[in-house]
Amino acid sequence: MEIKISNISKLEWNGDALAIGFFTDKVQLSEALTELDHKLDNTISELIVETEFKGKLGCTTIARIGGNNSLGKIILVGLGKEEDLTVDSFRQAGGYIARVAKQAKIKTLAIAINHPDYDNDIVAQMISEGVILALHQDNRFKSDTEDQKISLETIDLLDLPASNKAIETAQKITSGVILARELVNAPANVINPVTMTETVENLAHEYGLELTILEQEDCEKLGMGSFLGVAKASDLPPKFIHLIYKPENTPKRKLAIVGKGLTFDSGGLNIKVSGSGIETMKMDMGGAAATFGAAKAIAQLKPDVEIHFISAVTENMISGKAMHPGDILTASNGKTIEVNNTDAEGRLTLADALVYADKLGVDAIVDLATLTGACIVALGNDIAGLWTTDDDLATQLKTSAQTAGEKFWQMPMENKYFDQMKSSIADMKNTGSRAGGSITAALFLQQFVKDTPWAHLDIAGPVWAEKSTAIDNEGGTGFAVRTLVNWALND
Repeated sequence: MEIKISNISKLEWNGDALAIGFFTDKVQLSEALTELDHKLDNTISELIVETEFKGKLGCTTIARIGGNNSLGKIILVGLGKEEDLTVDSFRQAGGYIARVAKQAKIKTLAIAINHPDYDNDIVAQMISEGVILALHQDNRFKSDTEDQKISLETIDLLDLPASNKAIETAQKITSGVILARELVNAPANVINPVTMTETVENLAHEYGLELTILEQEDCEKLGMGSFLGVAKASDLPPKFIHLIYKPENTPKRKLAIVGKGLTFDSGGLNIKVSGSGIETMKMDMGGAAATFGAAKAIAQLKPDVEIHFISAVTENMISGKAMHPGDILTASNGKTIEVNNTDAEGRLTLADALVYADKLGVDAIVDLATLTGACIVALGNDIAGLWTTDDDLATQLKTSAQTAGEKFWQMPMENKYFDQMKSSIADMKNTGSRAGGSITAALFLQQFVKDTPWAHLDIAGPVWAEKSTAIDNEGGTGFAVRTLVNWALND
């Protein structure tokens, strides 16, 4: 499929379908659309009336054009209220249009959407992102994909004097989102610590990135007892992955992104029971997936920023070697942890990863993890939690997320809640009470960052979609990749 900028106007374009956007408060034809409507035998005006099209956000309608017209169909898409328009509105519109075109088996499509308040390159990038993500299909594990093939061959962006670089940027960013989606979607017998490492090795080779893999013995020498405690029960070796992107020029800043990399979480000896969603725990490496998805996009976009992508990758399994409830682990900064719940394992792996990142001398660290069900209870499935005590870093991430169309809500770092995690025989326990569980998880992680501005993102809800949306299909969403990329690109 090819997306390109076209200098042909919507009045002259010929092909299978033309898509046009309308706001809820402006579902009337402009002078140019009136001329097009007359050319199309009043198809547009009649379609608006017959379907009672109001321009509601995400609402679409399609009709065949009769007569001898060389344009096959017209697609109307609602953009919502004009005062609510954001850059993400264009991304969503591209997704809705692509889904209609796919269902109608359209081969050649044109999209005529722009707005005077928004840069044409931004609009072209957002529409392209929406189209690419909506059309992505993960058919790797299906035996017959013949009926899943996409008919779309070309998409022309009309009345939008943008550069081809905008489309190329969209393609690079979405390639990272798609990598993250497919890592999350892959079952634990396909993506495990060994194969995850192989995936990152391929990334490093393809894009010329530096890569260090710490094996179990290396982690033992560094005193990573917290990470290795989780890894003990698995038959597969743990892998500590450190991937580095360095720009050609002197970096303007240095960043670290740390992703939780549990390729499967059984809960350990505090095993997840039936009905707990254990069958979906292949997605517990969604933080690592977003980390390495962002790495793929950033390696192609080449910002003047040095970025360290880190994940302590393992499984949380059950065996005679398993970590017991009540065990005491010693992290690589010397802090001791009484394990009162083996199913709170992600924070144990992140603890050593954060200590490692904190020693790199970076300007900021962001960790992201499918860490707590409590965050889903608090914020639902669409919004991720953000914890930090650094206001500047919080602003950077919120701004990056807004452009990405990804929702975050800053949560409190209520230090008093850490009292729940005090242990009589160790420095801390790994969990507190159920109340405020996502906050105590963030407070736990804070104990392993000493000198560096740090933020924690709990992405447990948005990393997985139960049903398709404008741009996300059911399953892995690749959530947070776009936010992380924007954070890296913004000076």
